[in-house]
Amino acid sequence: MAGYKSQIWRVNARERTLKLEPVPDSWKRLGGRGLIARILLDEVDAKCDPLGPENKLIFAPGLLVGHMLSSTDRISVGGKSPLTGGVKESNAGGRTGLHMTHLGIHALIIEDQPKEDGFWVLHLSLNGAKWEKADDLMGLGVYATAPKLLEKFGDKVAIALIGPGGEMRMKSAGIQNLDKDRVPSRINARGGLGAVMGSKGLKAIVFDHAGGQKPPIVNPEAFKAAQKEFTKALMDHPQTHTYRDYGTAAMTQLTQRFAAIPVRNFSRGTFDEVEKIGGEALREFTLTRGKPSDPSHACMAGCTIKCSNIFGGEDGKVIVSPLEYETIGLMGANLGIDSLDSIGRLNWQVNDLGLDSIEVGAALGVAAEAGLMQWGSEEEALRLIDEIRKGTELGRVLGDGAAATGKRFNIERVPVVKGQAMSAYEPRSIKGTGLTYATSPQGADHTAGLTIRAQVNHLDPNAQKDVSLNAQLNNAGYDTLGACSFAGFGYAATPDFVIKRLLQARYGWDDLPDNVLQALGKETIKMEREFNRRAGFTKEDDRLPKWMTEEPLPETGAVFDVSEEVIDRIFDGIE
Repeated sequence: MAGYKSQIWRVNARERTLKLEPVPDSWKRLGGRGLIARILLDEVDAKCDPLGPENKLIFAPGLLVGHMLSSTDRISVGGKSPLTGGVKESNAGGRTGLHMTHLGIHALIIEDQPKEDGFWVLHLSLNGAKWEKADDLMGLGVYATAPKLLEKFGDKVAIALIGPGGEMRMKSAGIQNLDKDRVPSRINARGGLGAVMGSKGLKAIVFDHAGGQKPPIVNPEAFKAAQKEFTKALMDHPQTHTYRDYGTAAMTQLTQRFAAIPVRNFSRGTFDEVEKIGGEALREFTLTRGKPSDPSHACMAGCTIKCSNIFGGEDGKVIVSPLEYETIGLMGANLGIDSLDSIGRLNWQVNDLGLDSIEVGAALGVAAEAGLMQWGSEEEALRLIDEIRKGTELGRVLGDGAAATGKRFNIERVPVVKGQAMSAYEPRSIKGTGLTYATSPQGADHTAGLTIRAQVNHLDPNAQKDVSLNAQLNNAGYDTLGACSFAGFGYAATPDFVIKRLLQARYGWDDLPDNVLQALGKETIKMEREFNRRAGFTKEDDRLPKWMTEEPLPETGAVFDVSEEVIDRIFDGIE
């Protein structure tokens, strides 16, 4: 398309400048997670202070973002993590990735930090960058901030913003993005990247794509044919229908069946009141309570899965959107809370603060173990979240996550790897996911390679290497493409290499390997591991907590016993 130019947009937060640069050759065939790893290796000292001027905050759309392919317009944000001290990429749905591609932004790199205290709104458009003081927004939650920005800049923009947690540079802080309905509900949650954005003095980034264009497609007919084949495979897949009806909350009953839902700070794997908080209960509530509740909601324009939801109360008002399995697991069962309404209210507060509900849920579980709240009490959980909002000494500890909370209160049972809280999958029951937690350069994270659907004996320590490796490579590939992992239902079900055909049609690349997904995954993980090596990580960082290797799960008697040899050699052959 005439006039379209893909470039690197480089912002200096100290000088408040914007430079547009050509994309280096070694960056052209990377997007999303893979591009973030490449930029970090090329430009960031791995030993730098994550909240200091040498770290960089990177926004990178995936390679297939910009064309409203179903579930394939996600945005990756990355930098050195203040939570893990290593490489970090976190991705989210919403508008940001799509709008960035229409501006021709291959990657946005935010460098340095302001000379003085205070926060700014950065407005990016085809006319360049504008900086506006954000004094009137400081201390506001994301739900109050977003409408003020939309009123000022118009309702067609995309916005990435932080809440009070990011302003206070809490290590569980994420970056919120507007969904298609202009709600700041899609969060780059993991790893503390909201704290990095706070360290750059940015309250919000407004992406104004007025006058922009879709990225050009070299062979539109071939792209359309591959897109049609992918969409049909996705819509025909049974899991697509499950997630449309029940959302990610469908996982609640599945993890219960495997004794893999975290209960009371990962001390059990089954929850007696699970039926009250599962996908079936959530769907019943959203249907019987009526609008604005909606059991099938798309977070991105063009998504056909619609796995998100709008969860409303009996009073007809929205409690939170979305309510996801991870939050149900970590802020529900993990805290002994058996009410979806309670979990939803906790979720809203954490979202408004701009924090990761996984990390905060795990931190509250550790706090309950330390006697700071009673199990099952929404009121006491809200009291602790209020400490976070106030920025008290206790609140800052909790806001820094589960590892910080465990250290402060001398608790051994802390469910973290590389300083990052585990997602809501008990690794003693789903040992392949435990192997992913241990070895992923990202820290404990189900999105790095969940194995619960693999056809293996999940309790057999000798059957996990291949399923974890395959899941990690695939997910790193999807994150580089800009695809939601659920898009994999369609990509995996299509014959003759539909991802390869999409990339060939989009860019004209004729020399791609047949399994380009795993090739991208291998390249990405190789770079991430090299960054962590430079940061000082060793094989001893690729371990689950010792207590999980010694303390049996009551339901199965299982400990995490995948051998250190398997852990240390999982990536043999890709490096």
